[in-house]
Amino acid sequence: MAPKIVIIGAGVAGLAAGCYAQMNGYESHIFELHDIPGGLCTAWDRKGYTFDGCIHYLFGSGVGMPFHRMWEELGAVQDRPMINHDRLLEVQDSDGRTLTVYCDPDRLEAEIAAISPADAALAKELASGVRTFTTFDMTVMQEKPRTLMKPQDYARLGQHMLPFVMPLLKFGMTQARSYAERFRDPFLREAAARMFGWPEMPMMAGMQLLAYMHNGNAGFPMGGSLAFARAIEQRYLALGGRISYKAQVEQILVEHDSVTGVRLYNDEIHPADIVIAACDGRATIFHMLDGRYVDNRLRKLYMGDLPLQSMMQVSFGVNADLSRRPHWTTYLLDKPMLIAGQERSDISVQHYAYDPSLAPAGKTAMTVLLKSDYDYWQRIYGRKLYDTEQLQVADQLLTLIEQHLPGIRAQIEVTDVATPVSFERYTGNWQGSTCGWLLTPQTMRLMIQGLPKTLPRLRNLYLAGQWVEPGGSVTLCAASGRNAVQMICAADGRPFGTEG
Repeated sequence: MAPKIVIIGAGVAGLAAGCYAQMNGYESHIFELHDIPGGLCTAWDRKGYTFDGCIHYLFGSGVGMPFHRMWEELGAVQDRPMINHDRLLEVQDSDGRTLTVYCDPDRLEAEIAAISPADAALAKELASGVRTFTTFDMTVMQEKPRTLMKPQDYARLGQHMLPFVMPLLKFGMTQARSYAERFRDPFLREAAARMFGWPEMPMMAGMQLLAYMHNGNAGFPMGGSLAFARAIEQRYLALGGRISYKAQVEQILVEHDSVTGVRLYNDEIHPADIVIAACDGRATIFHMLDGRYVDNRLRKLYMGDLPLQSMMQVSFGVNADLSRRPHWTTYLLDKPMLIAGQERSDISVQHYAYDPSLAPAGKTAMTVLLKSDYDYWQRIYGRKLYDTEQLQVADQLLTLIEQHLPGIRAQIEVTDVATPVSFERYTGNWQGSTCGWLLTPQTMRLMIQGLPKTLPRLRNLYLAGQWVEPGGSVTLCAASGRNAVQMICAADGRPFGTEG
């Protein structure tokens, strides 16, 4: 009889773990608290508009490129068009000065040098970094869990990493904000801090993103995040897997320091030989297991001061075709403005007119993402003030957007606001963090070192998802689900396979 695996969470990590479990002869059953797959890889429909809550770019979108084979194994990219952008975003001030962050390093260098000839040398250095990372293959770091790597694997990893040692030392622990301070031009000092999306982004991660986009390996999957997740769900079901929706796990059951199954909130007990927790890490460790299997490192991770990626998303359905406008623009504000309890010096606006499946013909879905304090929203949740504040935030943002897109307020047909409390309610993620730990030099160091995929003294439990892969990208979450099954196969003495 095949060993039974219970998987907690039908996000990308859980679905991937389920697919690879089925491919390797295990019987698996996924339990998901929501009524749809995807977890944080999701979207929602409002009056004909689809507001995407996750993917902006997908590592592995290019045929023959790093990670593409994994997505093929998961059934996610077959017959799915990918939309590739020639630029990541634009940064614009109130005077109309604009930095276009081209993916092509030659165009990026020329753009910066044209804005400020005095910064030509720094533009050249930045472009050189992007060129370097066009040959960087992240799959070498994700191909196997560290616990399964043999001397020859480390030798291969070291050989691959050798050309990147100096760029890693130079850019790996430098934030975009710090790098931007080196520009002489005042506008570039402001704009370059935001050239990868957020000022805390490590330069190496931003350069790698531009490099992958330039290679055609970080496109947007047509149909968006939920359609992408549903494709993996269908692959899992076709492999013989089972999913129970609206089935939230309350407790991971343990006897003699070995897991025996799970208990749901409706008191159903589901026995299992193995459990993969592809859900919120904090809830797994401190609630489902009552904090019995922790060490100082885990306690420091979850109880320390690592920054989280708690976000709110304000979405608008616009009765206009915005396809001629840049798909992502960060607007610098003349003076800081208080929005949702925090002073903001910029707003970042994205539209999805490049994917006509996400809005009615001639219309556009548009979103604004803001880092937002979970406690701010939790304090007023359940009161009328919560709804009032959401509407006020949307109104403030529209006022700012209208300065750059005159008349857009009159074209708004739908407004939707998702706060960190919304993300927590629908996905169970701690403080509504949409990518686990915020990607900073501190958390990037953890990503390079690797986080543990098991808990001390506990047998047959494996962790997967964004909380063990800092940065929390969809691709790394899928790879973590794959890694969990690799570890299970190794423990059982089975060869790991990807056919099925």
